Amino acid sequence: QVQLVESGGGLVQAGGSLRLSCAASGRTFSRSVMTWFRQAPGKEREFVATITWSGNTYYADSVKGRFTISRDNAKNTVYLQMNTLKPEDTAVYYCAASSREWLGFTGYSSAHLYDYRGQGTQVTVSS
Repeated sequence: QVQLVESGGGLVQAGGSLRLSCAASGRTFSRSVMTWFRQAPGKEREFVATITWSGNTYYADSVKGRFTISRDNAKNTVYLQMNTLKPEDTAVYYCAASSREWLGFTGYSSAHLYDYRGQGTQVTVSS
C-alpha cells in the first residue's frame, strides 16, 4: 500500500521558517515528479512547488525566492523549506506524487493528475 506522510507543520510567527517532509512508502518515487500543494480555509487547493526526478524545480510565483523544494531519493522523501513565512501562507500543505516522470508544463501544477496524495500538515503563520 502506497502512503505519503507529511510532517513538520506547526505554528510560527511571520518571518519565521518551517521545514516540511513527505515520506513515501509502498513503492519508490525516485523516477517520479513530486509536488507540494496547499489549501487555505475557504479557498481552492493551489500549487506550491514541484521537483522532477532529476532535480528540476518549479515554484508558484507567491513562494518563489522564499520556499525551496528538494528530495532525497535514497530516503524516498521530499522536503519543503519555507522561509520568510507570511500569514497568507497559512494552509494545510499536501504532498503528491505521480507514477510518471513528468506531467508536462501544463500538468505539473494540476492536483488531479497525481496518483498519490498525503493527508496534509497544518501550517499556521501568525502576524
